[in-house]
Amino acid sequence: MAKVGIFYGSTTGVTEDIAHKIAEKIDGAEIFNIDGNEDKLEDFDVLLLGTSTWGFGDLQDDWAAVVDDLASKDLSGKKVGYFGSGDQGTFSDTFMDGIAIIDEEIQKTGATIIGKTSTEGYEFNESRAVKNNEFLGLALDEVNQSELTDERIDVWVEQIKKEF
Repeated sequence: MAKVGIFYGSTTGVTEDIAHKIAEKIDGAEIFNIDGNEDKLEDFDVLLLGTSTWGFGDLQDDWAAVVDDLASKDLSGKKVGYFGSGDQGTFSDTFMDGIAIIDEEIQKTGATIIGKTSTEGYEFNESRAVKNNEFLGLALDEVNQSELTDERIDVWVEQIKKEF
């Protein structure tokens, strides 16, 4: 079985809570705050990376502290999935941009990206995290669509399990 590491950055606890919900559904998954634990990324077969997007498309602080170091990691042969939280109402032009910022660096590591999801059911204007009409990962909006969070997590986890 693949060794799964869940790495998150969380300012208010929302993304941390999501990380724990995901971990409950994956046997043996280990959870870490990314800040101070970036060296552990290479220890896992599957990396699930979670962030929130702040302000007008800014990366969450824990990730901002380490994002420049990501490109130097050798993640070839590893699978990477993203999950994020944001507010598609107030920040409709930058919804989930944090995922895209992390992805820009992960693309340099040789990892394979898994877990893209449909944009259907969301109401936002723009997102750097959308490629070919799909989010780069799991997009969650605890402000405007919290009632959909658990179902979206369930569907996404089942999807990514098939990819590893």
